[in-house]
Amino acid sequence: MTDIDSSHRQPASDEARDPLEIQSQPSAGTGGLGPDETLDADLRALRWVSSRNLPALAENTWKAGLDRLLLGYAMPGQDENMFGGVLPYDHIEGTEASVLGRLLEFTDLLFTQVTSLGQRRTLDGWSKFLRDLLDGFLLPDEDTEREMQMIRRTLNDLGDMQEMAVFDEEIDVKVIRWHLGHYLEAEGFGFGFITGGVTFCAMLPMRSIPFKIICLVGMNGGAYPRQAKPVGFDLMARHPKPGDRSRRNDDRYLFLEAMLSAREKLYISYVGQSMQDNSLIPPSVLVSELMDYMEQGFTVPGEKILDRIFTKHRLQAFSPAYFKENEKLFSYSEENCQAAQRILEAREAPVPFISRGLSNPEEEWKRIDLGDLCAFFGNPARFVLKGRLGIHLDERASILEEREAFDIKGLERYLLEEDLVERKVAGGSLKDFLPLTRASGKLPHGTLGECIYEGLTRGVERFVEKTGPYIRETTLEPLEVDLGISGFRLTGRIDALYPERLLHYRYARVRPRDRLTVWIYHLVLNSLTADKYPRTTMLAGMRPRHGESEWVAWEYSPVENSQETLERLLGEYWAGLVRPLHFFPDSSWTYAHMILERDKTGENALSSARKTWTGTEYNRGECEDPFYQLCFRNTDPLDSEFRRIAEEVFKPLIEHQREI
Repeated sequence: MTDIDSSHRQPASDEARDPLEIQSQPSAGTGGLGPDETLDADLRALRWVSSRNLPALAENTWKAGLDRLLLGYAMPGQDENMFGGVLPYDHIEGTEASVLGRLLEFTDLLFTQVTSLGQRRTLDGWSKFLRDLLDGFLLPDEDTEREMQMIRRTLNDLGDMQEMAVFDEEIDVKVIRWHLGHYLEAEGFGFGFITGGVTFCAMLPMRSIPFKIICLVGMNGGAYPRQAKPVGFDLMARHPKPGDRSRRNDDRYLFLEAMLSAREKLYISYVGQSMQDNSLIPPSVLVSELMDYMEQGFTVPGEKILDRIFTKHRLQAFSPAYFKENEKLFSYSEENCQAAQRILEAREAPVPFISRGLSNPEEEWKRIDLGDLCAFFGNPARFVLKGRLGIHLDERASILEEREAFDIKGLERYLLEEDLVERKVAGGSLKDFLPLTRASGKLPHGTLGECIYEGLTRGVERFVEKTGPYIRETTLEPLEVDLGISGFRLTGRIDALYPERLLHYRYARVRPRDRLTVWIYHLVLNSLTADKYPRTTMLAGMRPRHGESEWVAWEYSPVENSQETLERLLGEYWAGLVRPLHFFPDSSWTYAHMILERDKTGENALSSARKTWTGTEYNRGECEDPFYQLCFRNTDPLDSEFRRIAEEVFKPLIEHQREI
């Protein structure tokens, strides 16, 4: 009797019931190869640049980074002062100096050994060098002593091979690497064979000793039979002859040996469905041939042979299918059984994260900085969770890229462009800023980095050229804010004031939270009524148009009842400190903009806001923010409160906004 089992995922504690069982697992992705080591310009040229007739460049190498760290410990750079073509890194101080010292000691030893690996040696020379390398970098313990001894024994055999073969020529490290990899793979690493209990081993010749149960795991399409990838110095693979050994044919024979060695049960598993789109993935061609042969050569009365031998597992181990009357799908996991019961139970109405609201905040919360008020309306849920509950969901450890950058994207591009805009507005030369940018490691190396930088500067110069006429006047003294409104105390400072306007600009797409920030500062400016200060505000930025970005600006006219408008905003702020506010800048702007300027009846405004909230196939939804997910998961926050707050916040803004 045979049983072929195709599954997404095998539940824990399951056991096979038939002599042959073949399973499929969910695909888990593939790893990528690491980058070539970029130690310094000379080694880069030695390893890969020279082979492509490219110049040896020092940018983005280990040596360039270490030079920046050392110089930053010795002198301040302030992102402007270079010494010998090196820009100091200004954040090395205190105990970080000792960490830097240990890093330098390690890298010096590492780079020395990497350079030595490029030398040719005899087999005995390689044996001694690799033993020293092993002792210098790895410290064995109780868990790794066995593996270390095996590696030492393999390295000692290199010296014996030289004497036995009378081979005194010097060879390259590639030959040694191939030999060690092939030998360790053939011998097995870190485990024995038939040591008692369950034996895990690779499918190798002469290992198919009869067992009661044999499990072949990972028989995926493309994974078995293995594809031979001969090394460059393998002359037999370059000029094959009839009768040469074929790994593919060997694997087919090993598969047959494994089948014949199973005395009671043969269990085979493979990845049968994709994790991305749930599409079917065929198994190894050997498994497919086995299934076709069984379908053609065997019959079972009353059912198809494949229905008898083939089982499709569910994606999750807690699927209710494992706990129903089913002789193929079963599980002994009590924990998964409880989870399956919860799935089958009638679900109660979802309860918000903060259902009853928090206690009223202390009076000190009524003294608020302008920046904090802008941050609140930028994301009210994040403000209350961080400020009052100390919940930080978006703090993640930064992950360094494992390969060199050949373009500037995302946040790095935005920060560099903002820096270029500030320098251009201040009258600096963007051409003179190129060496500093290159030394900071922000640009790809070589001519490519120069071309990317030139493209960035062209866009920055166009933006500054458009914005320049509005910032040519002499700036006024900043206004210190200390404004009392209905028991609240607003404090802060207003900069970028000119005789005719308060100016905010951003070299990026203008978002609703940018409008809110400018609007709050505009209301405060109009509430102060300071002599010789303007009451008009301007916001400049970019917006997409026909696949490109164009300059755009809006002007905000004076507000006569600015304190009343601020009072309503502060009321929403106080309510949002007790319970997460149903206000979401992007979705609320979509709703208010449509209902106030386009859709007077509101029939399509809410559906458009819902698309902004949930997202589409091409755009990320606002609801994917982790703070919104925590506060409003399993609920629909786009309710009557959402509509009321959206109109209350954005209606005065839209009424006083005019595109220039």
